[in-house]
Amino acid sequence: MNTMSTVQAALKSQYHASLEMLHEALERCPEKLWLDTSAGNAFWQVAYHALFYVHMYLQPDLKSFVPWAEHQKNVQYQNGFPGTPNPKSELPLIPEPYSKTQVMAFWSICENMVDSAIDTFDLLEPQSGFPWYTCSKLEHQIISIRHLQHHTAQLGDRLRMVSGTGLNWLGHQ
Repeated sequence: MNTMSTVQAALKSQYHASLEMLHEALERCPEKLWLDTSAGNAFWQVAYHALFYVHMYLQPDLKSFVPWAEHQKNVQYQNGFPGTPNPKSELPLIPEPYSKTQVMAFWSICENMVDSAIDTFDLLEPQSGFPWYTCSKLEHQIISIRHLQHHTAQLGDRLRMVSGTGLNWLGHQ
């Protein structure tokens, strides 16, 4: 196996492991926690936000990005996290809550994209393909996995607070 194949295999493995842990969080989320905003944002928002960016960053670049078919476009912040409201906009700040079934379906789409996306990327490309990241394609993929794990950990913490159990460490030991 050459060096690039080894790097591709590692990225795929870590994406799949991270997504598997997010899937566990989604499965374990009790109904009462799904819409609860006492932590500042609802469980669905964190899950959707994480998947929104996994989906986007598994594209070669921003111009190639086509949102998920059930994505709600007519909002100020499409990624599920509210920012500063635009007082000139009549659009709602964030999407209407997605159901657990919808988020699980979106998760499946992202999970199924990983291998083919990583196989097609030129990981040595010096540009990420996204103007807000000035780093290589390889580093950008590592950042994307870190972002996914960051939000999965937040959801795991919420589950621990509600049920007393967190997430299992999934993927390679």
